[in-house]
Amino acid sequence: MGLPLRKSTVGALMPSCPLTETLTLLRGAWAPNVIWCLSAEPRRFGELRHDMPRISARVLSARLRELETRGLVARRPLKTSPPSAEYALTPLGRELLPAIDALAHVGRTLIREWGSPATAARPIPTG
Repeated sequence: MGLPLRKSTVGALMPSCPLTETLTLLRGAWAPNVIWCLSAEPRRFGELRHDMPRISARVLSARLRELETRGLVARRPLKTSPPSAEYALTPLGRELLPAIDALAHVGRTLIREWGSPATAARPIPTG
């Protein structure tokens, strides 16, 4: 006989999970990085490419369009020649900054303790 199923006290009465809804906004490779790079000020496409040298132009363009569709990033065309656009966080996008900052804080701690980026294989801490 199996163990009885216990009811969740975290969000049992909610029709959907708020964490899942938030993570859905951030899905896609590089989406949190784009938001992080836009946190200080609006940036043009080329500036974002410079901020994130490992991202391809194709992926950055796709992420910006997706984040704009989700209401996290606003695109403002600039009257320049050649035509350009500036990207900035919307108020909803700014609401994600404390969570992204917390993740970045953990990343800085890991880099400081391990001495290199988390891309290297690391043992899982026990205890």
